[in-house]
Amino acid sequence: MTPSSPPPLSSAVFICISFLALMISPSAALTCSSQKFTENQVYSNCLDLPYLSSYLHFSYNSSNTTLSIAFIATPSKSGGWIAWAINPKATGMAGSQSLVGYKNSTTGSAQVHTFDVSSYSSIVAKDLSFEVWDKTAESRSDGSLAIFAKIKVPADLAASGKINQVWQVGPSVGTDGKLVPHVYVGNNLQSKGTLDLKSGQSSTSSGGDDRLKKKNIHGILNAVSWGILFPLGAMIARYIRTFESADPAWFYLHAFCQVSAYAIGVAGWGTGLKLGSESPGITYSTHRNIGISLFVLATVQIFALFIRPKKDHKYRFYWNVYHHSFGYAILVLGIFNVFKGINILKPEDKWKTAYMIVIIALGGISLLLEAITWVVVLKRKSRKSTKPYDGYNNGQS
Repeated sequence: MTPSSPPPLSSAVFICISFLALMISPSAALTCSSQKFTENQVYSNCLDLPYLSSYLHFSYNSSNTTLSIAFIATPSKSGGWIAWAINPKATGMAGSQSLVGYKNSTTGSAQVHTFDVSSYSSIVAKDLSFEVWDKTAESRSDGSLAIFAKIKVPADLAASGKINQVWQVGPSVGTDGKLVPHVYVGNNLQSKGTLDLKSGQSSTSSGGDDRLKKKNIHGILNAVSWGILFPLGAMIARYIRTFESADPAWFYLHAFCQVSAYAIGVAGWGTGLKLGSESPGITYSTHRNIGISLFVLATVQIFALFIRPKKDHKYRFYWNVYHHSFGYAILVLGIFNVFKGINILKPEDKWKTAYMIVIIALGGISLLLEAITWVVVLKRKSRKSTKPYDGYNNGQS
């Protein structure tokens, strides 16, 4: 059905309101070409950087290899920091030589400092590996900060005419001057690229997109494996086997779910290892350790299929204890670690909500089947216990 068009008056009002919103919206006018500085500095080039609402103005003098920059960004929280850096040898933040701007907590004035980011766990305020001078910073009326500096581009980078740039925003600065780390998700992982000093153009690296894609694949594989298939397989073993008519179908369904979950889980675990190796200095210890524990427990659990004694074997009781204990441990740790992963990845709320709905649904079904199972088992025991008594009353042995 084609929706009816709005009345002309409503359309006119809507257009007027939209126009006014654009006119008064700071973000609509906030592009590098429209930005001005209090000292009326002028730069040859300006770039609207693609991530973190950041902007770079720069001029490059090839005769003396001097780069003049003005970097503008808004801290992720009030009282936070902004940073622009050159990485002489790599493309990420680790190993970069950084200019960091923030407001002094006592005076409220903006200031800029140099930091050597040798790794994500080692961010030290110190002089950079190349000469920097005329470092200043200013607060802007829209809440953003601006960093100004002149840089002596190293000879090898000047020869190529290209530098690896990285930019970032963070939440706060400690009283000791240490930077509180930024989040390691989304745009914060993609804010890097190559700056062509001669053409004035910038290209962003696809590494952040690739890494985010790998993280999403890692999250989906593990959510399906440890978070859904393993609980489903446990439910089949716990409840469907109660019904005698379901034997041995329940066993094959249970084995299929658990083997499939293990295969998918191993793929997700391998993706996690790959992400860890590509992200030096970024460590989610709890999530990683639980993931390793899950892999070990599940691997041992899979071997249970090959050493499963017959029902009347004297070791069957001990096998049941081991199999059930490992199974419930995997069940609890798996669901817990999926939520840990969601908190790390920070996807849209709808994905976390969807997984919570799935878990609540499985929990509700489990409670219902638990009640039905106990009713069936108690009736079966009651029927077996009354048979000798009924036979005795009927004069039968």
